[in-house]
Amino acid sequence: MLKLEPRPELSRFWTFASPILALLITVLIGVALFAALGKDPVKGLLVFFYEPIKSGYAIGELTIKATPLLIIALGLAVCFRSNVWNIGAEGQFVFGAIAAGGVALMADKTTGSWIVVAILVAGTVGGMVWAGIVAFLRDRFNANEILVSLMLVYVATLLLGYMVFGPWKDPQGYNFPQSKTFEAVTQIPRLFKGSRVSIGLIIALLGVGALWVFLFRTRAGFAQQVGGLAPAAARYAGFSARRAIWIALLASGGAAGLAGALEVAGPLGQLTPYVPAGYGFAAIIVAFVGRLHPVGMVFSAILMSMFYIGGELAQSRLGLPKSLTGVFQGLLLFTLLACDTLIAYRIRRKAAAKAVASTMTTSSLQASTPLTAPIVRSTEST
Repeated sequence: MLKLEPRPELSRFWTFASPILALLITVLIGVALFAALGKDPVKGLLVFFYEPIKSGYAIGELTIKATPLLIIALGLAVCFRSNVWNIGAEGQFVFGAIAAGGVALMADKTTGSWIVVAILVAGTVGGMVWAGIVAFLRDRFNANEILVSLMLVYVATLLLGYMVFGPWKDPQGYNFPQSKTFEAVTQIPRLFKGSRVSIGLIIALLGVGALWVFLFRTRAGFAQQVGGLAPAAARYAGFSARRAIWIALLASGGAAGLAGALEVAGPLGQLTPYVPAGYGFAAIIVAFVGRLHPVGMVFSAILMSMFYIGGELAQSRLGLPKSLTGVFQGLLLFTLLACDTLIAYRIRRKAAAKAVASTMTTSSLQASTPLTAPIVRSTEST
């Protein structure tokens, strides 16, 4: 029998090894899943872990998926380190896309390239406005930010549907629910000729550096983390809890809105009902697998984008449902939560523990015998 024994202090080794172990367990469960579905497990693993990186073009497509995931996760890391639980980044992503799309639709043949900056700013502000609703309700009425942010996802999605089915519907679009294709001048600049990789990748990497500086080299970042770890200590030190809530949610919403702007003015090129791709929810997993550290989230974003691309390839090549992507994402999250137990606990065998206890008892009895024996003999002699 095994039991969990509390560690005297948190394990630094398992803090970093837990995500690796979780990934290995996810792969093993995936192998069993492929076998249960009657598919070759080797081919299944190759589709998920080799095909997305086998060529330069594949790596480019991988970065296109990883960029919005990383940007959203960077914003969520600020929230989660501040103990503010923003679960509605998907809604902020969608509303940022709506705001950016509205600016892009105003462009025409005579519009200059400055419109790209306006699109990105509009997306960022849109995401901040949507997250600001959550911050206001939490600050003013102490509303639960988990429920509020999550419910606003559906509001943003319905608003997007209204716009593409109504006012922004393309009159030349054969009655499809979509806006007109944005003008070429609104296209996010690409890094390489012949590739779809845009400057969004550079923005994401700059965001990694900016978040590292903010969290570990500024007083404001220190205040955010202290407020999340020890609210009482933060109040004693004079850090404002209200300011922490607003900073966390506005930063998170702005990042999600920026990702939405990069998506609609980049790979999509128009507004459609399919803008909500689940990036906002997947970024939560990215943030926690990356240990809420800017560098760690780079690797977890790449891993999550491999799941996205692998799920699409599994659908087309192996005849498996696209929902397999969500299965792998969920498996990774649940196994990570399970493996994180090893940070605070160690696994021990109960039999061994009983043996140690009995040995200690025997040793104590033997140690006590020389002390009591002279007293008994002296009593008898008397």
